[in-house]
Formats: sequence, C-alpha cells, structure tokens
Amino acid sequence: MVALVLAAVAVVLATASLSLTVVITRRIGSRDPMAVPRMWRRVLKIEPLPSAMTPFSAPRAGNEQVAFIANPTKPGIEELREQALRACSIRYLPQPMWFYTTADDPGTGQAKQALESGADLVVAIGGDGTVRAVAQALAGSDVPMGILPMGTGNLFARNLDLPLGETQSLLRTVLEGDERTVDVGWMDVSRAPGQGDDGRHLFLVIAGAGFDAEMVAGADEGLKKRLGWFAYFFAAIRHLGEKRMKARVSVDGGEQVESTMRTVLMANIGQLPGGITLVPDATMDDGHLDIATLDARGGLVGWTELFGQVMAQGAGLKDTSLLRVLNTSRIDHVRGKQFDIEMEQPQKVQVDGESLGRASKVHAFVQPGALKLRVPPGNKPASAEKPTAEEAAEESGEAKGDASDD
Repeated sequence: MVALVLAAVAVVLATASLSLTVVITRRIGSRDPMAVPRMWRRVLKIEPLPSAMTPFSAPRAGNEQVAFIANPTKPGIEELREQALRACSIRYLPQPMWFYTTADDPGTGQAKQALESGADLVVAIGGDGTVRAVAQALAGSDVPMGILPMGTGNLFARNLDLPLGETQSLLRTVLEGDERTVDVGWMDVSRAPGQGDDGRHLFLVIAGAGFDAEMVAGADEGLKKRLGWFAYFFAAIRHLGEKRMKARVSVDGGEQVESTMRTVLMANIGQLPGGITLVPDATMDDGHLDIATLDARGGLVGWTELFGQVMAQGAGLKDTSLLRVLNTSRIDHVRGKQFDIEMEQPQKVQVDGESLGRASKVHAFVQPGALKLRVPPGNKPASAEKPTAEEAAEESGEAKGDASDD
C-alpha cells in the first residue's frame, strides 16, 4: 500500500514538473524562438518570429571595403561565405576581405589586420567569443562592426535584437543597417602566484566572479551544442551547494565594502536569453557599468527565493525586497564607471561566457561610446537615463549601506 502511494506521488510530481517545464519553455520560445533547441521547437510547435519588415536604407557608397572574420569551426561557414560574397557583389561593393580565426587568435589579430588593410566595415561571424575578440580590436576606432551570429549563446546579438537564423536579413543589416555607438567594458585580472598570467579582457555583456563563472566553466560542450544555453542550467545545479565567497568591493575609487555573496556581476547589458534579467538598469549606451551582488543562504530555500527575485526583475519589478519573505537571499545593485573587487580566496572569473580561470582581484571599467555597430533600422534600445554626479554618489552610498548590513 505504501509503495502504491509513493508511486502515485512520484507520478503526480513528475507530471507537474513536466507541465511546468513545458509552460516555461513555451514562454521562452514566445519571446525568443532561437533560444529553444530545434527539437523542442518542433515538439512544442514554437514558430519563429516573423521577419522585421522595416525598410532598409539605400545601400551605402559602392566603395565601402568590407572584411569578414569567420570562425571556421562553425557549421555552414562556406555556404555563408558564398552568400556574403554575393551580397557584396549585388551591391557593387569591392571584393570583400575574408579572414579565418584560429585557436591561438580568435579574431583580434585578424581584425587589426583588416583595419591595416583599409577595411571600412568589419563583420564578425561566429559566437560570443569571436564577437568579443573582434570588438577588442575595433574598440576606440571609428570603423563599424557587423555581427553574423553563429554561436550557442549569442548574448550580445540577442540584446541587439538581430534576426538570429535569418542569414539574408543579417547580411542586409551589416551592409545596409543603421549605425549606433555603444559602451564596452574592460576587466583587468590579477591572479595569485602560480594561477597564470594577469591580463585585460573586453566584455560587451556581463563579466563576473564566483558562482556564474563556475557555471560557465562547468558547462558541457556537448550539451551546449545540443541544448544551447540550457546547458548552463545543468552546470549551475552542480555548484548550488558550494561555499559563498567573501569579497571587498570599491566603486569609483571609494571606500571598500566587505560582503559575502554567491556571485558578483559587472554588467554593460543586464539581460540574458529567455527574458532573464540579472541587472535591470544596465544599458549598453549609458556611459556606466552596473554591478550586482547575488547571495543565497539556507540551501534550496535560498536559491528558490533568489530565483524568484531574478524572475521578478525580468517582469519589470525592480524592487524585489518584498519577495524576501525568509531573508535567505538578496540582490544589491550599484552603478559606477569603475569597480575594484578583491576576493578573500581566488575565484573563477568570466567575461561574456568565456572562462578566464581563477583570480584574486579584478578591476573593471567602462569605455563609453567606444564601439560602433551596424544594427537593424530603427531598432535602437532605449538608454537608461544618465544620472547626475550627485545622483550617482547618492545611489552608490545607499548601495554601500545595504551591503554593509550583511
């Protein structure tokens, strides 16, 4: 009898879990179909969003020299090359330059070579790593960058609302789209002796230390190819029970504030795939970085409460303190132009989903308006209202006071 009851309970729980998974996946698919693996799109009948019908501007002057920098490991790259060459030809553009990335150079050196060769437009073809490497060479120049996303995450491309999976629309965007300038973030990594070399790394979306970097480093490559960004959730589960980190955080050269947390994030953009918003106020053209510290205590209860706060932020509720019923989790936000973070124990760090190993200190800062991009016409995300110096100081002071309560 007991076995029958337990079996019935297991069936009910499994059915409820499956129903919840289907509902969440369909909701994500309604916002971003390409974020759901192809097999599940077919099973759940998730249709791709209709192509944008906004008219493009007239082609630019016929002497624009285009350089494409492609990751040769991506499937379909040769077919895309033929399409890119044809797209330039029908617009009477000069023969485009074509470069391939390598294991030793994911795109920065090739982008510099393209600039030296007189490129008027540099197009990154690949995932977030390729896009970040090309942007690192173009930051501070006046040469625009286009993006043909072919990765599993495509974090930056999604935040630009590029038509993922639609090659012809993407080619029209890079060759005929509008131009806008965005900020870039930089993170200087200082390692403990024997942990590797120090270095400076560009990020376009989010850099972080602690739990999020552990999740990035632990994601299985095979799962990433099959499931896309869902693979990171499986990696996250394996690190839920690890110890919290202690760190001292300084904003804009101010006083250090010590706190205990699960992860610290420095965001140029705060939105991840599936409508998950980690840092609501972070926008790519406000001249600031936004830092968020996330903490969860009490095991599964704390993580559940923290997840509820993150989802509430995605729904537009910025003040999530009302959701902290048990006070087992918290999210604190600070805005500034530079941050210094000193960790009690070396922690794993990451930039835009690329693991950089362990570091004991990081220094992050923003380079405002450093990168020029080709984007879909009229599709420019609204910037956050820029705070005055007094508002920024007041906001920073309030956040320090909240953090000191720990």
